[in-house]
Amino acid sequence: MYLINLSVLIAVLVCKVVGTNSTASLPIVLWHGMGDTCCFPFSLGGFKTFLESDLGVYVKSIEIGNSIVTDYKSGYLIHPNTQVDEVCQQLSNDVQLVNGYNAIGFSQGGQFLRAVAQRCPTPRMNNLITLGGQHQGVFGLPDCPSLSSKTCEYFRQMLNYAAYARWLQDYLVQATYWHDPLNELVYKESSTFLADINNERIVNQTYIDNLQKLNRFVMVKFTKDKIVQPIESQWFGYYKPGQDKEIEKLEESELFLKNRLGLQEMHKLNKLVFLECEGNHLHFTKDWFKKNVYPYL
Repeated sequence: MYLINLSVLIAVLVCKVVGTNSTASLPIVLWHGMGDTCCFPFSLGGFKTFLESDLGVYVKSIEIGNSIVTDYKSGYLIHPNTQVDEVCQQLSNDVQLVNGYNAIGFSQGGQFLRAVAQRCPTPRMNNLITLGGQHQGVFGLPDCPSLSSKTCEYFRQMLNYAAYARWLQDYLVQATYWHDPLNELVYKESSTFLADINNERIVNQTYIDNLQKLNRFVMVKFTKDKIVQPIESQWFGYYKPGQDKEIEKLEESELFLKNRLGLQEMHKLNKLVFLECEGNHLHFTKDWFKKNVYPYL
């Protein structure tokens, strides 16, 4: 078996396209992570082509703004709320999606698509699949493969010391889902994106109702992830409040116990699906993807 780093060699998937007997009929919407764009042929653009050829469905790869440059910058410098608003408009105007779609979010694109599901129920999202999404945020920026080490260290320092300053919340995307377990109250009061979509300040019943409209919410965790800290955030787990060592599972969290997103009901109805992929962030094999993700497409 060979590993495919989505941000490097998705073209490998395209080179060996074979027909399938898949009964997939709904279109697919993709949202890239930081350091990527909608359309690079060696990354998400190649993956889009692969899905279209292999499944025979319409695939929309989300582009923010009107250029690849703007789309790339959006992963760092355009507030998620602004991006989600734009994407909701894009999806509502796409006649190919009028009967619904399945969504796949890569890394931070996973929680952005969850925000779409919660805020924009039309057109209807059928299944949401997040690959390495950070649903409880992150507390650490250990690896920035698409940036220079100097830039990565600069971002790390800003997040460590000023993540909840308003100017940084407005300036840096990663600050909006920086979740400091040592300062839970400050996080909940100051996070301009994640604390809202996780219903941690007030309970927005519309968010709950819309999320429960999903047929399946599929979360993929990469077991050797060097990007997302803690790894368990990919399954809605996180550090127990007040420290950054001990992890609590989703079912142990306040978010679940107080049912802030209606995840208890979704869990009882088997709508929550937890998948593991052995490897680093967004590293998976073609066979793994077909076997584990295709059933939800």
